[in-house]
Amino acid sequence: MQFQIKRDILLKSLSVAHSVIERKNTLPILSNVLLEIKEKKLNIIATDLDLVFKDTISDLVVEKEGNTTISATILYDLLRKLPSNLDVVFSLQSENKMSITAENSKFNLLCLPVDNFPNFNDDFKKDGIILNKANFLSLLNKTKISMSSDDTRHYLNGIYVHSTVSNKRSYLTGVATDSHRLSSSSIPVENLDNFKSFILPKKAVFQLCSLFQESNEKDIHLNSSETKIQFKIGSSEIISKIIDGKFPDYNKVVPKNNTKILSVDKKDFASSIERVTTVSIDRKEGVKITLGKDHVHLFVNSSSSGEGKESIKANYSSDDLTISFNSRYLLDIASEIEDEKLVMNLNDAVSPVLIQDNKDKQSYFVIMPMKI
Repeated sequence: MQFQIKRDILLKSLSVAHSVIERKNTLPILSNVLLEIKEKKLNIIATDLDLVFKDTISDLVVEKEGNTTISATILYDLLRKLPSNLDVVFSLQSENKMSITAENSKFNLLCLPVDNFPNFNDDFKKDGIILNKANFLSLLNKTKISMSSDDTRHYLNGIYVHSTVSNKRSYLTGVATDSHRLSSSSIPVENLDNFKSFILPKKAVFQLCSLFQESNEKDIHLNSSETKIQFKIGSSEIISKIIDGKFPDYNKVVPKNNTKILSVDKKDFASSIERVTTVSIDRKEGVKITLGKDHVHLFVNSSSSGEGKESIKANYSSDDLTISFNSRYLLDIASEIEDEKLVMNLNDAVSPVLIQDNKDKQSYFVIMPMKI
């Protein structure tokens, strides 16, 4: 096995591969990335058994075909520290040793044969769906902020992706909740008649966001099998196990009759929250918000470090109301609102609050008040 490749090209692929691999592996082979030269192309595969990343690189010079596995972390760190745009030559010296040379540098890294590397043969549907990358990335970003980390309810540790219909149009909808907040975002997609819903795990969500962010491709191909989901974009693909469980009926918690409407400048609101919560060492202590005519008062009181107060202009014409929230939740939601205004639909100090985005009518957020 021998080939020459540009450092930057391989590093881009290795950055994803090395982030897929778990740092603490009981099986040494799972700490390695599979490098395979076949048909003048380099195939790169990394896995933690729940998630698989595959990439194919054709921009290289192949001297000899073959395969091996090598430490993903060491190879990634090595490439990262080499100068940009350098030609790197890989040469397999024996079953257990890979020689890597680049200009004045030479390294010999230990390898493991591919015999024990997991084999991935999945029966994915051939008639998957095509998604617009920008739209689907937006859906993931808007919903991932509400994913849970509660191991006792594992079915909440991801995004529930399913088909919905609104005004005779079909949508692909993502929903996530940790029972304190909920995010929902939908994108229009044709031909979802046979679409089977699934819960995409948290790690897969973050890996996909990273991959899509870096890619220049416009489309994503989504395919599924009984237990796994496959995303293809350009020469890369990510295969993930889906979470086995039933996602709750989230529609029951979405407020339908909240009549008190607050409209506030998103940036002013977020900046004000950031400032008043600075006095609190524990950001989970919450921010108290008092709504009055044409203004909002924000107040944080920390028993251990002090208090902060601030007022900002707002549009609010209902009865005065004081309500408290986890400040981090509000900032997360504000960061995903596209419009300049953040619109809150409220009822009272203890009921769920609906937050809408006037620029994206197919997305919304629900947040539960805190008791302070």
